Amino acid sequence: MLRKDRYKAFVEYFSSHQPEAETELHYENPYQLLVAVILSAQCTDKRINQVTPKLFERFPTPESLAQSNSEEVFGYIRSVSYPNNKAKHLVGMAEKLVHNFGSEVPSSIEDLQTLPGVGRKTANVIASVVFSAPAMAVDTHVFRVSNRIGLTRNAKTPLAVEKQLVEFLPKEKIHIAHHWLILHGRYTCLARSPKCTICPLSSICKYFAQSQTEGALKKAEALELKKKRELKKKQAAKKTGSILKKMAAKRKKQE
Repeated sequence: MLRKDRYKAFVEYFSSHQPEAETELHYENPYQLLVAVILSAQCTDKRINQVTPKLFERFPTPESLAQSNSEEVFGYIRSVSYPNNKAKHLVGMAEKLVHNFGSEVPSSIEDLQTLPGVGRKTANVIASVVFSAPAMAVDTHVFRVSNRIGLTRNAKTPLAVEKQLVEFLPKEKIHIAHHWLILHGRYTCLARSPKCTICPLSSICKYFAQSQTEGALKKAEALELKKKRELKKKQAAKKTGSILKKMAAKRKKQE
């Protein structure tokens, strides 16, 4: 299958079956989403959604968060991964948001990356989710699924994956394709045990095709090994029978 055909099938399926795919993080405005995404680094959305309600209640605006300190913020996020660093990042992010951007979350990926705790992936998430920009955030799910399906080729880094996806996906679908890939990786194309038997993309998936080929080869090898073992058993039985016959004949002569 040509790569353009694989992309076409991928987009057509999800446009039909998940046209409204969106992040599973809970938020009400761009500021809250930015906070949630910073917290979500190397942590599950489920955990972040358990933490943010009280955090947003205490710090409903960038100003309120900027006026706080990392020690206080830590008390609200202690159960997430790397809480010390993230507490510092949140306060620093809020301060810069207030002083440099008038308390408004910037739309530019370059501006977003000037905020503490915001790297390229986080900036792409905000740009695509809040502003529907053609930005592709590559997390572990996007990286894995893209390579498995065959949307990317020889992409060894998140940036390489991002560049290929942005190049080949229709521009107007890039912002939502990020969610398609994440959700597919989270619930179907699992890291250790992908659910290939129920996957709707198996017909276009390079990983599935390869696994089927490898499975067929293993079956063929197992069958060949079984045949060899059975042949050895027959040969051994035949040899044993021949020896017994000779022994019986020898005894008969002696009698």
